[in-house]
Amino acid sequence: MDTIVALSSGSLPSGVAIIRISGPKASKAVTALGAQITKPRQASLQTFYDPDGSVIDEGLVLWFPSPHSFTGEDVVELQTHGSRAVVAGILDVLSAYDGVRHAEAGEFARRAFTNGKIDLTEAEGLADLIDAETTAQRKVAQYLATGGLKELYKGWQDQLLNARAMIEADIDFADEDDVPGSVADQVWQDMAALQRSISHHLEGYDRSERIRDGFKISLVGKPNVGKSSLLNALAGSDRAIVSSEAGTTRDVVEVRMDIAGYLVLLSDTAGIREQAGAVEAEGIRRSIVSAEQADLVLYLSDDDNWDHDLIGKNSNVITIRSKADLGKLTPTDEEAIHVSVNDSASLLRILDMLSLRIKEELDRSRAGSAIKSRYIDHLHQCLKDIKLAIESEDALELRAEHLRAAAYSLGRITGQYDTEDVLGRIFSSFCIGK
Repeated sequence: MDTIVALSSGSLPSGVAIIRISGPKASKAVTALGAQITKPRQASLQTFYDPDGSVIDEGLVLWFPSPHSFTGEDVVELQTHGSRAVVAGILDVLSAYDGVRHAEAGEFARRAFTNGKIDLTEAEGLADLIDAETTAQRKVAQYLATGGLKELYKGWQDQLLNARAMIEADIDFADEDDVPGSVADQVWQDMAALQRSISHHLEGYDRSERIRDGFKISLVGKPNVGKSSLLNALAGSDRAIVSSEAGTTRDVVEVRMDIAGYLVLLSDTAGIREQAGAVEAEGIRRSIVSAEQADLVLYLSDDDNWDHDLIGKNSNVITIRSKADLGKLTPTDEEAIHVSVNDSASLLRILDMLSLRIKEELDRSRAGSAIKSRYIDHLHQCLKDIKLAIESEDALELRAEHLRAAAYSLGRITGQYDTEDVLGRIFSSFCIGK
Protein backbone atom coordinates (compact mmCIF):
# COMPACT_ATOMS: atom_id res chain seq x y z
CA MET A 1 0.00 0.00 0.00
CA ASP A 2 1.20 3.51 -0.81
CA THR A 3 2.26 5.91 1.89
CA ILE A 4 0.22 9.13 1.70
CA VAL A 5 0.96 12.69 2.76
CA ALA A 6 -1.10 15.88 3.01
CA LEU A 7 -1.59 19.09 4.93
CA SER A 8 -4.05 18.18 7.71
CA SER A 9 -4.55 21.59 9.30
CA GLY A 10 -6.50 24.56 7.97
CA SER A 11 -5.90 26.93 5.09
CA LEU A 12 -2.62 28.78 4.73
CA PRO A 13 -1.06 31.04 5.83
CA SER A 14 -1.47 30.23 9.51
CA GLY A 15 0.53 30.22 12.71
CA VAL A 16 1.11 26.47 12.61
CA ALA A 17 0.67 23.84 9.90
CA ILE A 18 0.30 20.10 10.52
CA ILE A 19 1.48 17.71 7.81
CA ARG A 20 0.40 14.08 8.17
CA ILE A 21 2.17 11.06 6.66
CA SER A 22 0.56 7.60 6.88
CA GLY A 23 1.68 4.24 5.57
CA PRO A 24 4.53 1.72 5.65
CA LYS A 25 7.18 4.25 4.59
CA ALA A 26 6.11 7.08 6.89
CA SER A 27 9.09 6.77 9.22
CA LYS A 28 11.57 6.50 6.34
CA ALA A 29 10.12 9.33 4.27
CA VAL A 30 10.94 11.96 6.90
CA THR A 31 14.63 11.11 6.55
CA ALA A 32 14.46 12.83 3.14
CA LEU A 33 13.98 16.03 5.15
CA GLY A 34 16.97 15.23 7.35
CA ALA A 35 14.64 14.37 10.23
CA GLN A 36 14.70 11.28 12.44
CA ILE A 37 12.05 9.28 14.26
CA THR A 38 12.36 9.38 18.06
CA LYS A 39 10.21 7.92 20.85
CA PRO A 40 6.54 7.22 20.00
CA ARG A 41 4.05 9.96 20.86
CA GLN A 42 6.76 12.36 22.03
CA ALA A 43 7.44 15.59 20.17
CA SER A 44 11.01 16.37 19.13
CA LEU A 45 12.23 19.67 17.71
CA GLN A 46 14.10 19.15 14.43
CA THR A 47 15.28 21.03 11.35
CA PHE A 48 13.90 20.19 7.90
CA TYR A 49 16.10 20.49 4.81
CA ASP A 50 15.49 20.39 1.08
CA PRO A 51 17.64 18.13 -1.19
CA ASP A 52 20.32 20.79 -1.74
CA GLY A 53 20.85 21.19 2.00
CA SER A 54 18.98 24.47 2.42
CA VAL A 55 16.88 24.84 5.55
CA ILE A 56 13.13 24.74 4.85
CA ASP A 57 11.95 25.20 8.43
CA GLU A 58 12.30 24.09 12.02
CA GLY A 59 9.43 22.20 13.63
CA LEU A 60 8.16 19.29 15.68
CA VAL A 61 8.14 15.61 14.70
CA LEU A 62 5.66 13.17 16.29
CA TRP A 63 5.77 9.43 15.65
CA PHE A 64 2.71 7.15 16.02
CA PRO A 65 3.61 3.53 15.20
CA SER A 66 0.92 1.13 13.99
CA PRO A 67 -1.68 0.30 15.23
CA HIS A 68 -1.75 3.15 17.75
CA SER A 69 -2.55 5.96 15.33
CA PHE A 70 -5.57 7.61 13.72
CA THR A 71 -5.33 5.48 10.58
CA GLY A 72 -4.07 2.32 12.28
CA GLU A 73 -0.91 2.57 10.15
CA ASP A 74 2.50 4.05 10.90
CA VAL A 75 1.89 7.79 11.09
CA VAL A 76 4.26 10.76 11.35
CA GLU A 77 2.99 14.29 11.96
CA LEU A 78 5.11 17.36 11.32
CA GLN A 79 4.24 20.68 12.95
CA THR A 80 5.77 23.57 11.02
CA HIS A 81 5.16 27.26 10.51
CA GLY A 82 2.05 27.79 8.42
CA SER A 83 3.77 29.42 5.47
CA ARG A 84 2.68 28.44 1.99
CA ALA A 85 6.32 28.23 0.90
CA VAL A 86 7.31 26.09 3.89
CA VAL A 87 4.44 23.65 3.47
CA ALA A 88 4.94 23.40 -0.29
CA GLY A 89 8.66 22.75 0.17
CA ILE A 90 8.08 19.96 2.69
CA LEU A 91 5.31 18.33 0.65
CA ASP A 92 7.50 18.42 -2.47
CA VAL A 93 10.32 16.59 -0.70
CA LEU A 94 8.05 13.98 0.89
CA SER A 95 5.98 13.24 -2.23
CA ALA A 96 9.21 12.74 -4.22
CA TYR A 97 10.22 9.90 -1.90
CA ASP A 98 9.71 6.46 -3.47
CA GLY A 99 6.31 4.99 -2.54
CA VAL A 100 4.90 8.25 -1.17
CA ARG A 101 2.15 10.25 -2.87
CA HIS A 102 -0.29 13.04 -2.11
CA ALA A 103 -3.43 11.84 -0.30
CA GLU A 104 -6.85 12.00 -1.90
CA ALA A 105 -9.84 13.65 -0.20
CA GLY A 106 -10.84 11.67 2.89
CA GLU A 107 -8.14 9.04 2.38
CA PHE A 108 -6.79 9.18 5.94
CA ALA A 109 -10.29 8.66 7.37
CA ARG A 110 -10.99 5.89 4.87
CA ARG A 111 -7.85 4.05 5.94
CA ALA A 112 -8.94 4.45 9.56
CA PHE A 113 -12.25 2.81 8.61
CA THR A 114 -10.58 0.04 6.59
CA ASN A 115 -8.26 -0.74 9.51
CA GLY A 116 -11.12 -0.89 12.01
CA LYS A 117 -10.22 2.28 13.91
CA ILE A 118 -13.60 3.90 13.20
CA ASP A 119 -16.93 2.82 11.72
CA LEU A 120 -18.97 4.78 9.18
CA THR A 121 -21.03 6.64 11.79
CA GLU A 122 -17.83 7.82 13.49
CA ALA A 123 -16.38 8.88 10.13
CA GLU A 124 -19.52 10.88 9.34
CA GLY A 125 -19.41 12.40 12.81
CA LEU A 126 -15.84 13.49 12.17
CA ALA A 127 -16.90 15.20 8.94
CA ASP A 128 -19.79 16.91 10.75
CA LEU A 129 -17.46 18.04 13.55
CA ILE A 130 -15.14 19.71 11.04
CA ASP A 131 -18.14 21.53 9.50
CA ALA A 132 -19.86 22.38 12.82
CA GLU A 133 -20.82 26.05 13.20
CA THR A 134 -22.77 25.95 16.48
CA THR A 135 -22.63 24.32 19.90
CA ALA A 136 -25.56 22.03 19.09
CA GLN A 137 -23.94 20.86 15.86
CA ARG A 138 -20.67 20.24 17.71
CA LYS A 139 -22.36 18.18 20.43
CA VAL A 140 -24.22 15.98 17.94
CA ALA A 141 -21.09 15.55 15.82
CA GLN A 142 -19.05 14.60 18.89
CA TYR A 143 -21.67 12.02 19.84
CA LEU A 144 -21.30 10.44 16.41
CA ALA A 145 -17.51 10.81 16.19
CA THR A 146 -16.91 9.21 19.59
CA GLY A 147 -19.02 6.15 18.80
CA GLY A 148 -22.33 7.03 20.45
CA LEU A 149 -24.49 5.69 17.63
CA LYS A 150 -22.08 2.84 16.93
CA GLU A 151 -22.58 1.53 20.47
CA LEU A 152 -26.35 2.01 20.29
CA TYR A 153 -26.66 0.11 17.00
CA LYS A 154 -24.23 -2.58 18.15
CA GLY A 155 -26.40 -3.08 21.23
CA TRP A 156 -29.45 -3.56 19.01
CA GLN A 157 -27.52 -6.02 16.84
CA ASP A 158 -26.56 -7.97 19.97
CA GLN A 159 -30.21 -8.15 21.01
CA LEU A 160 -31.13 -9.53 17.59
CA LEU A 161 -28.27 -12.05 17.75
CA ASN A 162 -29.33 -13.20 21.22
CA ALA A 163 -32.93 -13.60 20.04
CA ARG A 164 -31.80 -15.76 17.12
CA ALA A 165 -29.67 -17.86 19.45
CA MET A 166 -32.64 -18.41 21.76
CA ILE A 167 -34.86 -19.40 18.83
CA GLU A 168 -32.28 -21.83 17.48
CA ALA A 169 -31.88 -23.34 20.93
CA ASP A 170 -35.64 -23.75 21.09
CA ILE A 171 -35.58 -25.49 17.70
CA ASP A 172 -32.56 -27.72 18.22
CA PHE A 173 -32.87 -28.65 21.88
CA ALA A 174 -36.59 -28.52 22.61
CA ASP A 175 -36.47 -32.05 24.06
CA GLU A 176 -33.50 -31.37 26.34
CA ASP A 177 -34.09 -30.87 30.05
CA ASP A 178 -31.75 -27.87 30.31
CA VAL A 179 -33.71 -25.80 27.78
CA PRO A 180 -36.70 -24.28 29.63
CA GLY A 181 -39.85 -25.07 27.67
CA SER A 182 -40.46 -22.60 24.87
CA VAL A 183 -38.45 -19.38 24.92
CA ALA A 184 -40.50 -17.86 22.11
CA ASP A 185 -42.74 -15.73 24.34
CA GLN A 186 -39.78 -13.96 25.96
CA VAL A 187 -38.03 -13.53 22.61
CA TRP A 188 -41.00 -11.80 21.01
CA GLN A 189 -41.53 -9.59 24.06
CA ASP A 190 -37.90 -8.50 23.78
CA MET A 191 -38.26 -7.90 20.04
CA ALA A 192 -41.40 -5.82 20.58
CA ALA A 193 -39.47 -3.67 23.05
CA LEU A 194 -36.64 -3.29 20.52
CA GLN A 195 -39.18 -2.33 17.86
CA ARG A 196 -40.45 0.46 20.12
CA SER A 197 -36.90 1.68 20.82
CA ILE A 198 -36.04 1.94 17.12
CA SER A 199 -39.34 3.68 16.32
CA HIS A 200 -38.71 6.22 19.09
CA HIS A 201 -35.17 6.72 17.78
CA LEU A 202 -36.49 7.47 14.29
CA GLU A 203 -38.69 10.24 15.67
CA GLY A 204 -35.52 12.26 16.22
CA TYR A 205 -34.69 12.53 12.52
CA ASP A 206 -36.60 15.77 12.04
CA ARG A 207 -34.62 17.35 14.91
CA SER A 208 -31.42 16.00 13.40
CA GLU A 209 -32.06 17.73 10.08
CA ARG A 210 -32.91 21.04 11.72
CA ILE A 211 -29.80 20.98 13.93
CA ARG A 212 -27.57 20.15 10.97
CA ASP A 213 -29.20 22.33 8.27
CA GLY A 214 -30.61 25.11 10.43
CA PHE A 215 -33.85 26.03 12.24
CA LYS A 216 -35.85 28.13 9.76
CA ILE A 217 -37.55 31.30 10.98
CA SER A 218 -39.52 33.44 8.53
CA LEU A 219 -40.41 37.11 9.08
CA VAL A 220 -43.83 37.68 7.50
CA GLY A 221 -46.21 40.62 7.28
CA LYS A 222 -47.59 43.39 5.11
CA PRO A 223 -45.26 45.93 3.46
CA ASN A 224 -43.51 48.49 5.68
CA VAL A 225 -44.20 46.83 9.04
CA GLY A 226 -40.49 46.67 9.89
CA LYS A 227 -39.49 43.16 8.82
CA SER A 228 -36.21 44.23 7.20
CA SER A 229 -35.36 46.53 10.10
CA LEU A 230 -35.95 43.72 12.58
CA LEU A 231 -33.83 41.27 10.58
CA ASN A 232 -30.96 43.77 10.45
CA ALA A 233 -31.27 44.50 14.17
CA LEU A 234 -31.26 40.83 15.15
CA ALA A 235 -28.43 39.98 12.74
CA GLY A 236 -26.37 42.98 13.82
CA SER A 237 -25.72 44.06 10.23
CA ASP A 238 -27.47 45.67 7.26
CA ARG A 239 -28.40 42.56 5.29
CA ALA A 240 -31.81 43.75 4.06
CA ILE A 241 -32.72 47.05 2.38
CA VAL A 242 -34.79 49.35 4.60
CA SER A 243 -37.01 51.93 2.87
CA SER A 244 -40.28 53.77 3.48
CA GLU A 245 -41.35 52.74 -0.02
CA ALA A 246 -43.73 49.77 0.03
CA GLY A 247 -42.53 46.67 -1.80
CA THR A 248 -38.78 47.32 -1.41
CA THR A 249 -38.04 43.69 -0.56
CA ARG A 250 -38.64 41.66 -3.73
CA ASP A 251 -37.05 38.35 -2.72
CA VAL A 252 -36.38 36.29 0.39
CA VAL A 253 -33.25 37.52 2.22
CA GLU A 254 -31.70 34.86 4.47
CA VAL A 255 -29.26 35.39 7.36
CA ARG A 256 -27.40 32.65 9.25
CA MET A 257 -27.40 33.19 13.02
CA ASP A 258 -26.35 31.33 16.15
CA ILE A 259 -29.15 31.46 18.72
CA ALA A 260 -28.76 29.48 21.95
CA GLY A 261 -26.07 27.37 20.28
CA TYR A 262 -28.27 26.38 17.34
CA LEU A 263 -27.90 27.35 13.68
CA VAL A 264 -30.86 29.55 12.71
CA LEU A 265 -31.78 30.65 9.18
CA LEU A 266 -33.69 33.92 9.59
CA SER A 267 -35.54 35.02 6.44
CA ASP A 268 -36.90 38.46 5.58
CA THR A 269 -39.73 38.10 3.07
CA ALA A 270 -41.48 40.45 0.68
CA GLY A 271 -44.38 42.37 2.19
CA ILE A 272 -47.65 40.68 1.27
CA ARG A 273 -50.32 42.82 -0.41
CA GLU A 274 -52.91 42.39 -3.15
CA GLN A 275 -51.76 45.09 -5.59
CA ALA A 276 -48.26 44.36 -6.84
CA GLY A 277 -46.32 44.29 -10.10
CA ALA A 278 -45.09 41.07 -11.69
CA VAL A 279 -41.68 41.09 -9.97
CA GLU A 280 -43.10 41.96 -6.57
CA ALA A 281 -45.86 39.36 -7.01
CA GLU A 282 -43.21 36.67 -7.48
CA GLY A 283 -41.53 37.87 -4.29
CA ILE A 284 -44.86 37.62 -2.47
CA ARG A 285 -45.35 34.07 -3.74
CA ARG A 286 -41.93 33.16 -2.39
CA SER A 287 -42.83 34.81 0.92
CA ILE A 288 -45.85 32.54 1.32
CA VAL A 289 -43.77 29.47 0.45
CA SER A 290 -41.10 30.54 2.96
CA ALA A 291 -43.75 30.93 5.67
CA GLU A 292 -45.25 27.51 4.97
CA GLN A 293 -41.86 25.78 5.03
CA ALA A 294 -40.52 27.59 8.10
CA ASP A 295 -40.13 25.91 11.48
CA LEU A 296 -41.37 29.13 13.07
CA VAL A 297 -43.08 32.25 11.67
CA LEU A 298 -42.65 35.69 13.21
CA TYR A 299 -45.73 37.57 12.02
CA LEU A 300 -45.21 41.34 12.23
CA SER A 301 -47.82 44.08 12.29
CA ASP A 302 -47.60 47.71 13.36
CA ASP A 303 -51.31 48.05 14.18
CA ASP A 304 -54.34 46.01 15.25
CA ASN A 305 -54.97 44.54 11.81
CA TRP A 306 -53.75 40.97 12.25
CA ASP A 307 -54.32 39.14 8.97
CA HIS A 308 -53.28 35.58 9.79
CA ASP A 309 -54.15 34.43 6.27
CA LEU A 310 -50.76 35.85 5.29
CA ILE A 311 -48.88 33.02 6.97
CA GLY A 312 -50.36 30.23 4.86
CA LYS A 313 -50.75 26.83 6.48
CA ASN A 314 -48.06 27.19 9.15
CA SER A 315 -49.51 26.96 12.67
CA ASN A 316 -46.24 27.61 14.52
CA VAL A 317 -46.54 31.40 14.70
CA ILE A 318 -45.50 34.16 17.09
CA THR A 319 -47.17 37.53 16.60
CA ILE A 320 -45.00 40.63 17.04
CA ARG A 321 -46.20 44.22 17.38
CA SER A 322 -43.50 46.20 15.58
CA LYS A 323 -42.67 49.92 15.86
CA ALA A 324 -43.82 49.87 19.48
CA ASP A 325 -41.94 53.12 20.13
CA LEU A 326 -44.35 55.02 17.85
CA GLY A 327 -47.13 54.73 20.43
CA LYS A 328 -49.86 53.28 18.24
CA LEU A 329 -52.82 51.33 19.62
CA THR A 330 -52.16 48.20 21.66
CA PRO A 331 -53.04 45.12 19.59
CA THR A 332 -56.07 43.11 20.60
CA ASP A 333 -53.91 39.98 20.44
CA GLU A 334 -52.57 39.82 24.01
CA GLU A 335 -50.02 37.18 22.98
CA ALA A 336 -48.19 39.65 20.75
CA ILE A 337 -44.69 40.73 21.70
CA HIS A 338 -43.99 44.47 21.49
CA VAL A 339 -40.70 45.38 19.85
CA SER A 340 -38.84 48.39 18.55
CA VAL A 341 -35.54 48.16 16.71
CA ASN A 342 -34.52 51.27 18.67
CA ASP A 343 -35.02 49.49 22.00
CA SER A 344 -32.27 46.96 22.75
CA ALA A 345 -34.24 45.52 25.67
CA SER A 346 -37.14 44.53 23.40
CA LEU A 347 -34.72 42.92 20.94
CA LEU A 348 -33.19 40.91 23.78
CA ARG A 349 -36.68 39.77 24.79
CA ILE A 350 -37.25 38.44 21.27
CA LEU A 351 -33.90 36.62 21.28
CA ASP A 352 -34.69 35.11 24.70
CA MET A 353 -38.11 34.01 23.45
CA LEU A 354 -36.57 32.47 20.33
CA SER A 355 -33.95 30.68 22.43
CA LEU A 356 -36.64 29.06 24.58
CA ARG A 357 -38.75 28.07 21.57
CA ILE A 358 -35.79 26.56 19.70
CA LYS A 359 -34.63 24.61 22.76
CA GLU A 360 -38.15 23.23 23.24
CA GLU A 361 -38.12 22.01 19.64
CA LEU A 362 -34.58 20.64 19.40
CA ASP A 363 -33.04 20.02 22.83
CA ARG A 364 -33.93 16.35 23.30
CA SER A 365 -32.26 12.96 22.80
CA ARG A 366 -28.78 13.34 21.34
CA ALA A 367 -28.99 9.87 19.80
CA GLY A 368 -32.11 10.77 17.84
CA SER A 369 -30.60 14.10 16.86
CA ALA A 370 -27.60 12.33 15.32
CA ILE A 371 -29.59 10.40 12.68
CA LYS A 372 -28.50 11.12 9.11
CA SER A 373 -30.59 10.67 5.98
CA ARG A 374 -28.44 7.69 4.93
CA TYR A 375 -29.63 5.76 8.00
CA ILE A 376 -33.37 6.19 7.47
CA ASP A 377 -34.03 3.48 4.87
CA HIS A 378 -31.88 0.98 6.77
CA LEU A 379 -33.68 1.68 10.06
CA HIS A 380 -37.09 1.36 8.40
CA GLN A 381 -36.02 -1.93 6.79
CA CYS A 382 -34.81 -3.15 10.19
CA LEU A 383 -38.20 -2.31 11.70
CA LYS A 384 -40.00 -4.04 8.83
CA ASP A 385 -38.04 -7.26 9.35
CA ILE A 386 -38.58 -7.22 13.12
CA LYS A 387 -42.31 -6.70 12.55
CA LEU A 388 -42.39 -9.64 10.11
CA ALA A 389 -40.59 -11.83 12.62
CA ILE A 390 -43.00 -10.93 15.42
CA GLU A 391 -46.24 -11.20 13.45
CA SER A 392 -45.40 -14.05 11.07
CA GLU A 393 -47.05 -17.44 11.44
CA ASP A 394 -44.18 -19.09 9.56
CA ALA A 395 -41.86 -21.67 11.08
CA LEU A 396 -39.37 -20.42 13.66
CA GLU A 397 -36.49 -20.88 11.21
CA LEU A 398 -38.04 -18.33 8.82
CA ARG A 399 -38.83 -15.90 11.61
CA ALA A 400 -35.22 -16.13 12.79
CA GLU A 401 -34.14 -15.26 9.25
CA HIS A 402 -36.13 -12.01 9.46
CA LEU A 403 -34.16 -11.15 12.60
CA ARG A 404 -30.89 -11.86 10.76
CA ALA A 405 -32.01 -9.47 7.99
CA ALA A 406 -32.84 -6.81 10.61
CA ALA A 407 -29.31 -7.06 12.05
CA TYR A 408 -27.89 -6.82 8.53
CA SER A 409 -29.70 -3.50 7.99
CA LEU A 410 -28.07 -2.08 11.12
CA GLY A 411 -24.69 -3.35 9.91
CA ARG A 412 -25.10 -1.41 6.68
CA ILE A 413 -25.33 1.82 8.69
CA THR A 414 -22.06 1.23 10.52
CA GLY A 415 -20.25 -0.11 7.45
CA GLN A 416 -20.12 -3.69 8.66
CA TYR A 417 -21.74 -4.58 5.34
CA ASP A 418 -21.86 -2.15 2.46
CA THR A 419 -20.91 -1.46 -1.11
CA GLU A 420 -17.92 0.41 -2.49
CA ASP A 421 -19.99 3.23 -3.99
CA VAL A 422 -21.46 4.14 -0.58
CA LEU A 423 -17.97 4.29 0.93
CA GLY A 424 -16.80 6.44 -1.97
CA ARG A 425 -19.63 8.95 -1.50
CA ILE A 426 -18.98 9.29 2.23
CA PHE A 427 -15.21 9.72 2.19
CA SER A 428 -15.05 11.89 -0.93
CA SER A 429 -16.91 14.59 1.03
CA PHE A 430 -13.95 14.96 3.41
CA CYS A 431 -11.25 17.57 2.90
CA ILE A 432 -7.80 16.46 1.77
CA GLY A 433 -5.67 15.73 4.83
CA LYS A 434 -8.48 14.17 6.88
